[in-house]
This record gives sequence, C-alpha cells and structure tokens, in this order.
Amino acid sequence: MNNIYGIRAADSKVAFVTGANGISGSAIIDHLIKQPAREWSEIIITSRSSIKTVYTDPRVRFIAIDFLEPAEAIVEKIKGLCAGVTHAFFSSYIHNNDFSQLYKKNGPLFRNFIEAVDLACPKLQRVVLQTGGKHYGFQYRNITMPLLESMPRYEGPENIFYYEQEDDLFAAQKRRNSWSYNIIRPMAIIGYSCQYLGINETLPLAQYFLICRELGEAPRWPGTLESYHRVEKQSSAPGIANLTLWAATNPQCKNEAFNHDDGDVIVWMFLWHLLAKYFQVPMDRFEPPTAATEPFDLGEWALDKKAVWERIVARYGGDPEAFQIDAFKLMNWYITPAANLAPFISTVVKARQFGWDHGDDTYQSWLNTMRVYENAGVLPILP
Repeated sequence: MNNIYGIRAADSKVAFVTGANGISGSAIIDHLIKQPAREWSEIIITSRSSIKTVYTDPRVRFIAIDFLEPAEAIVEKIKGLCAGVTHAFFSSYIHNNDFSQLYKKNGPLFRNFIEAVDLACPKLQRVVLQTGGKHYGFQYRNITMPLLESMPRYEGPENIFYYEQEDDLFAAQKRRNSWSYNIIRPMAIIGYSCQYLGINETLPLAQYFLICRELGEAPRWPGTLESYHRVEKQSSAPGIANLTLWAATNPQCKNEAFNHDDGDVIVWMFLWHLLAKYFQVPMDRFEPPTAATEPFDLGEWALDKKAVWERIVARYGGDPEAFQIDAFKLMNWYITPAANLAPFISTVVKARQFGWDHGDDTYQSWLNTMRVYENAGVLPILP
C-alpha cells in the first residue's frame, strides 16, 4: 500500500467503488479490505450521502459524489484522488417501487459515472457494472430456458434501464479502447445495508416476523400456494463481491457478463419456517396456504404497525426509523415477482466454466444478515 512517502508497488491495483452505503457496494469494500495491501494499495469509495460505516483500514478514502451531477463536475472532484484508479466498480442505484420510472435517474447515474472515470482515471484497466436478474425480463414475459447471459434482450414495451447502462458502457469502452469491462447480474440480493430505503428483502421480513411475534399472531403467508412453493435462486452479497473481484482481475474474463447466484436454491416455504424459528414465532396456529388462498398486501398490512415496531424497539432495542412502508410494499413483488407465476431460474454455468468456484448457503445467508442487523443496532436482540 502507499507508505508515508506516497510510494506504492508498481503492479498494485487501486479500486474505486460507488454505492458504498448500499448492499453490494459495502460488500465489495469489505471484500477488498480482506485482500493484501500489495495487491490493492488504495480503496476509494463514494456515495451521495456521508459514509455510515467506520473503516479502520487506512487504504480506504471516502469522497461524496452525486452521479446525477454533470460528468464535468464529477471529473473536477475526483481527478486528483482517482488519478491512480485501475478498477472501477459501479453498484450505485436509485430505487423507485414503480419500475417503469427507474430509467429516469439510473440511466444518467451510470452515464455520468462512466464518462467521469473514463476522463479522470488514465490508468483505468477494468470497469465493472452491476445490473441484475431483471435484465432478462422475466417480470414481463414467460421464460422457457434458464437465465443465460447469452439470452436476447427483452423487446417489449416496458423499459429495462439496464440496457441503457450497458449501451453507454459499450460506447465508452469502444471510444477509448484502453480498458475492458465486466457486467455482473445478481438475482435477489441478500445482505446488510446501512440504508433503509431501496431494494432490501431481509429487513421488512424480519420486522414482519417480529411484529407477528409481538401481537401473538402466526405469520400468515402473504402470497399464493404457488408462490409458497416457488423455487428461487438468490445472491448473497459477499458472494457477489467475490465474483466481482474475481472477474475484474482475471484477463480471460474481460468484456464478459456473468450471472451471480449462490449456487443452491431456496424454497419460500422452507425459508418461511426457518425465519419463524429464528425470530421465535410459534407456528402451531400457522395455516399453510391452499389453492383457494388469496394473497394480501404487505404494504397495507404495515400501515398501522409502526407503533408496534416502536414498542418492540423500546423493549428489546433496535432502530425505530428502520420501519419503512415502501419496503413492505416492495415485498409484494419479491413474493410474486412475475404476475404470470411462470417459473424462472438463473444459472452460473458460465462463471463456473471460466473458473469461478465460490458458493454460498442462501438459508444461512439470511440468518447471517439478520445477525448483522442485530449487531448494527437496527434489529432488536431477543432474549
């Protein structure tokens, strides 16, 4: 790493990570910190708001950047600090529960980023763009094969902003022709974030079970029988970070897209009972869904539950501000991500063929994430 004289190894790498307060961004930073200083001499991190995690590693440098600012203004902010950047990791995202509106901010967000790092980072070797499983349009169409990186883009009327981001990436890389890229496409992401708004499954589900426990109610399944039995692949945030750094530092992986999932599958029925056990919610009065079961809206369910959450926090600890109605509304989509209920599933065969051999236990990742939220003072620690 850099010493007090500002000297670093000639072959060491410098990382630039956006979205430092998000699930994937913070996981990438954690993974980088575990790497030797002789390999990664500096780790420059950024987010729109101030960083909420204290990093004791002296390689970490934080700079606040809003990538909705013009690229020229961003270049002026980063050109000194980022002159040595070799690898740029983009995991920024601005959420809107109305998916049709996501392109309005997330398109310019990435466009300004890629233009800025292309201009301000003369030593740039690799850019990694994280998108997601919705790239494949399973939310809009029937899928008759596993989600493969080579699948054609969805051509329906709905907008998938990932395509705009990819096209901007391809155009910048072709214009400069001095660095390569990777695209990482995780499925539903399981992990900790110090931010409460955005795409996050674990926190609202934890609150749902804790509130049911407080009220002495069985945790009703909010979906249908089909969604209760649905098999799904998910992505643990540490595993996403592992794939991201592996791909970004392997020459044979340049200019390739890779799906990410943990390598196993979950069934929502199994996960539901696992979480009930973890949060000490009795299931003796739980009624499994039947073919006649009608789903209910978790957002509507949560409307009058803020006071219950505050009561739980007052007794056991936690953060009263962690309760967000929009997070519960989004859970309706996670429970039933495609209106037609057609099955879909991802594959990491391509990454395996390229040599990636990491895997995670998704069920354990859910429990690990709950523990992190407890340790962070966000969720209560039950007796």
